[in-house]
Amino acid sequence: MFYYLIALVVIALDQFTKWLIVQRMTEGQSITVIDNFLYITSHRNQGAAWGILQGQMWFFYIITIGVIIGIVYYLEKYAKGNKLFSMSLALLLGGAIGNFIDRVFRKEVVDFLNTFIIQYDFPIFNIADASLTIGVGLLIINMLMEERREKKEKLHGNNGTYRS
Repeated sequence: MFYYLIALVVIALDQFTKWLIVQRMTEGQSITVIDNFLYITSHRNQGAAWGILQGQMWFFYIITIGVIIGIVYYLEKYAKGNKLFSMSLALLLGGAIGNFIDRVFRKEVVDFLNTFIIQYDFPIFNIADASLTIGVGLLIINMLMEERREKKEKLHGNNGTYRS
């Protein structure tokens, strides 16, 4: 239940920040937070990351519903007792639902975090996107840790002694 609350917090924070952007900024308007690094820029996206698949809303509806079902399934079936795996899935769930809400009710995703990393203008993103990215990163770390644990168990057995 705790991990569903994390997803809910991500959704609430994502939707609240998007609501603020829509209410207080015009599309294209930009506010400098840290010069040459971070800007709040009101942007809309009808596609996925980097603007791919523009206008393919039904595709996103179907994929997102499948992803949400899959995440809930894994949270219930495989993630119990594994905090890192559960946290990664909670962040993925919150991010997926956050952008899904935009697609259903606005027919576009509201983005606003605009960063420049070593003079590269990174695509504008939002809290849901950040949650998805962090969730994927934690998922990769968890997979690497599990793989390492399995190799160690295979080499040393469950009690830590060497087996040949």
